[in-house]
Amino acid sequence: MTNERARTLGLAFPGETGPVNAITDVPDVSVGFSTVNCSTHIQTGVTAIHPRVLTNTPAYLWAGQHTLNGNGEMTGCHWIHDAGYFMSPICITNTHSVGMAHHATIKWMIEQYPDFFHRQHRFAMPVIAETFDGILNDINGLHIKEEHVMEALNSASSGPVEEGNVGGGNGMITYEFKGGTGTSSRVIDIEGESYTVGVLVQSNFGSREDLSILGVPVGQHLTDDKVYEKCRVKELGSIIVIIATDAPLIPTQLTRIAKRASLGIARTGTIGGNSSGDIFLAFTTANAWDPTQQKTPTMTMEVLGDQHLDVIYRAARDAVEESIINAMIAGKTSQAFKPESMVIKAIDHQRLMRIMNAHTFKEEH
Repeated sequence: MTNERARTLGLAFPGETGPVNAITDVPDVSVGFSTVNCSTHIQTGVTAIHPRVLTNTPAYLWAGQHTLNGNGEMTGCHWIHDAGYFMSPICITNTHSVGMAHHATIKWMIEQYPDFFHRQHRFAMPVIAETFDGILNDINGLHIKEEHVMEALNSASSGPVEEGNVGGGNGMITYEFKGGTGTSSRVIDIEGESYTVGVLVQSNFGSREDLSILGVPVGQHLTDDKVYEKCRVKELGSIIVIIATDAPLIPTQLTRIAKRASLGIARTGTIGGNSSGDIFLAFTTANAWDPTQQKTPTMTMEVLGDQHLDVIYRAARDAVEESIINAMIAGKTSQAFKPESMVIKAIDHQRLMRIMNAHTFKEEH
């Protein structure tokens, strides 16, 4: 992974990160991509997150979901709201490819878990989410195919995660700069036990004038090359946030953690615009279980007390904020699909750091 990141530029985000500062710092979590660049008119893709090490048996994971603004889609949420768990990979793509991603993910699961689906005759409700990439991509061309979803699912690995113009983030825009995929993590200590909170975002939201980085109103200084003025439309963005942890939590606690994604994106300046789908999912890898192996009518597990949640809230908020900025820092300038004459610029790292350093100097003096 060669992309520049916020911390390597010198942006001092708070908190201790995991070894690669990514969602994959959470044990057993892996991420894969399919990035589709067939022409200047096709810039899209699929991001896949596996919440656990793959075996021939599926497992249910505790989860919570929150929506700040609902102009978007994340499938599988009805059951997460009711039951507090899900059983599937998570795929993120563009708005018009949710159906294909859903179909292909079910096919992948049937092939991965043949005993579960064929012998036991079970069903799946995978988690598929989206953001709109229609400025950079011919979204109505429906260019995501089954093989792209399979590539993302089958290529997943632990370790460093590529950011920016990759996977489902390929065609995304953030604060009118090139955005996309971003990730970060935090390591926390609770009564001597170490846990990790990891975040992955598909960042595609925000108006330039609102952009704030570590409290500096960057968007008010970087006012050229705005996107929406040239397109003669209002903000068309959304953001999907996936929060993973290995801390043992129950669904109501995970729902509250998912809500803290709102605070993380707010720190970057957004108002959560009318056209934005700001949709968040939090899950834990702890206490995963296979219901077909449950031999007793009761379940027993250890869970953190609510009095320890504040440290997780802070970790989630900070990792979401840093993930968004990482997506922007890694973004690469791209040619728009519509209007064809427009270019979506990557944020200029040198200009950004001059603004950040000038603001710091002013505060110190």
